[in-house]
Amino acid sequence: MGPALRQQRGFSPDDVSHGGPLTAVIMCRHIHIIFAQMQGPQMILTHATLATMDGPLIRDGAVVLDGDRIAWAGPMADLPHRGEALDLQGRLVTPGLIDCHTHLVHGGTRAAEFEARLNGASYEEIARAGGGIASTVAATRAASEAELLRSAQMRLDQMRREGVTTVEVKSGYGLDIETELRLLRVARRLQGADVVTSFLGAHAIPPEYKGHADAYLDEQALPALRAAHAAGLADAVDGFCEGIAFSPAQIERVFLESQRLGLPVKLHAEQLSNLHGAALAARFGALSADHLEYLDEDGARAMAAAGTVAVILPGAFYTLRETQLPPIDLLRRHGVRMAVATDYNPGTAPMTSLTLAMNMACTLFRMTVSEVLQGVTIHAAAALGLTDRGRIAPGLRADLAIWEAADPAELGWRIGATPLHARIYGGRLDA
Repeated sequence: MGPALRQQRGFSPDDVSHGGPLTAVIMCRHIHIIFAQMQGPQMILTHATLATMDGPLIRDGAVVLDGDRIAWAGPMADLPHRGEALDLQGRLVTPGLIDCHTHLVHGGTRAAEFEARLNGASYEEIARAGGGIASTVAATRAASEAELLRSAQMRLDQMRREGVTTVEVKSGYGLDIETELRLLRVARRLQGADVVTSFLGAHAIPPEYKGHADAYLDEQALPALRAAHAAGLADAVDGFCEGIAFSPAQIERVFLESQRLGLPVKLHAEQLSNLHGAALAARFGALSADHLEYLDEDGARAMAAAGTVAVILPGAFYTLRETQLPPIDLLRRHGVRMAVATDYNPGTAPMTSLTLAMNMACTLFRMTVSEVLQGVTIHAAAALGLTDRGRIAPGLRADLAIWEAADPAELGWRIGATPLHARIYGGRLDA
């Protein structure tokens, strides 16, 4: 959009220099006005810095949107469409961010456990004493569907304000048939982002089945899985393979049933110890194996062969003050794709900021800027089995994040301040 059109729309060329809080307020007001008038079959964004995830940055780029799809993206010099456009003045445009591992729907808080950890209790000690996941299960079972929806929507809204357009949401805090289905119903009702659901009945052994994990699977988790599938509530199946949760043999039972139902699988693996869960997940062609602090070379090799994405979760590592780093170099060496996610949950990662997770992955794990940006876009999409998003390319969903930034490094560099200028979700500006 040239200066004359900006003047016509109420802009002065001096109104919108790049940067500054007043600039952001002015520009946000005008961007809403312009987009309201442009919303239609086609929208053109010009003079953008494009991180398409298909190659190097395009420093003076443009994107053409047609409804809820991207029609074209590339250098301004090659722009095939002419007409009314929005001049982004060099701002960075990325695919809409994808948070591929969250536990958004739950009741209660775990602030008391946060204090207990500060006083020296470990995650395992808290879990074995009936805290941890079990305490959230009790609060979740007591919460109404309306209460669960209200609190989960609030968390999702926080994510939206940081450029997230797709989010994965797990069950796993009900641990009985009725409540697991309630959690998935709530996830399906969330608004403002695409929600991909994962059934996580094999998250923990509820108190009433303590010492009887197989009976819990037989009587609750597996029947709940079948019911969730029959109701169309589950897009994938997850599990927690760990000494305080389920053994590899028990997880295999869940995966076999998932396979029979035609549902893809993923797994919390190698977070606290190495039970070779990642290799098990890879054997079932898992979309992802997540956490992975104790992953060994055999596991990495199996993941690479299966195309299983490694989901790196620095929030839990930080909260638990862990010292065992996930083997990033090992994953690089074997060419395993790495995603980054918040792991939002009330106990070990009570964070809704995906850009903070990017910063943590860079700072704590020495992932590169390119790796973390891929990790919240193209590789996060792969971790959810999605091929229609995560890049800026013709035919893909028109989910974009426009940033008050000129370079992707700014997204991982900032701590506690997200420079989101605007979010485009399904071809429409909504932030």
